[in-house]
Amino acid sequence: MATLYDNILQGVIADVAAREEVVPFKEIKRLSRNVAPARDALSVLQQPGCCVIAEIKRADPVTNLVSSIRDTAAFARLCEQSGACIIGCQTEERRFNGALEDVRTVKETVRAPVWCKSFIVDPYQVHEARYYGADLVALQVAALEQDRLVALLDRVHSLGMEAIVEVADEEEASRGIQAGARVIGVDARDMRSRTLDRKRFASIAPGLPTDVVKVALSGVTSPVDLMRYAGAGADAVVVGEALSRSASPDRLCRSLVAAGMHPACPTAR
Repeated sequence: MATLYDNILQGVIADVAAREEVVPFKEIKRLSRNVAPARDALSVLQQPGCCVIAEIKRADPVTNLVSSIRDTAAFARLCEQSGACIIGCQTEERRFNGALEDVRTVKETVRAPVWCKSFIVDPYQVHEARYYGADLVALQVAALEQDRLVALLDRVHSLGMEAIVEVADEEEASRGIQAGARVIGVDARDMRSRTLDRKRFASIAPGLPTDVVKVALSGVTSPVDLMRYAGAGADAVVVGEALSRSASPDRLCRSLVAAGMHPACPTAR
């Protein structure tokens, strides 16, 4: 029986094929190499402290989130002004109500690096993300055979972008490192079981190389959550749903940024 995750991937593959019918791979590849260079997201993630990555998320089928965000430019500007070091856009269309055009809109609005948060399974999407202005992309180890993961990561780097290689267990983390990942994101949320386990990061992060940037992907709703992740070695956290649900996303973002830069934060020392 197909899971939600399986259905999302099937939809992504179908949508990519439809877009490639309109703009062939050769053309999107050409277009992707004729845009301004990517912003240096890796250097941003390597700065002292625990970086806050603000994700613009209109919907989430796992948590039944339906966001009130309509003006992505205004929301991105608010997050950057509140101290977020990277702005992410969930671009999957069918279940998350995302759009690649959001990446371009945000890129034209903020100075921070922009993350294309999607389900990338094909080289076409890497060039597509770069064309729309992405500086980072997401690569989920669970969705990719090892050869495809290596090839996609190499393509991402060749275009001057960075990838947050998303993992859910030690085996996937090992695969990500072997593929050449410089940034590993540990997802506390299981899309198949729809459960959240914040302890997952603490069980995986210590086994990662010291020079790899470590990102906690889910479960941050307060400065307390950020500090716990930082205490387990997180260099950055992704905050999406909490910002979308908050009545004062700027206040929440500022409080998280302050916690990530506080002297008591382990990664700020």
